Amino acid sequence: MKHEFVKIIGVDVLDNYYLRVHFDNGTVKEIDLESVLYGELYEPLRDPDFFRQVMVDDEVGTVVWPNGADFDPDLLYTWDEHVKAFASQMRKVEHSCNQ
Repeated sequence: MKHEFVKIIGVDVLDNYYLRVHFDNGTVKEIDLESVLYGELYEPLRDPDFFRQVMVDDEVGTVVWPNGADFDPDLLYTWDEHVKAFASQMRKVEHSCNQ
């Protein structure tokens, strides 16, 4: 699916690892990140207090946390199409790191 390049201009933290993401084209999406919070970079986001520290990086137009974890805005824009594959890949990374 082809789509325009988008930037994130706002983010609201919802319950249970959900974000409400506001894109510069007017689209707003609620995204469940729980299934991809694995690995050294993303595991800290499982702490609800840390998860709430998300902010928008205006320079690159994406969401970011204090430890440097971020998500590509195009990935978040097309989240429903890619979340299963992305979650599977993140679990594989976590599994290989724990061996």
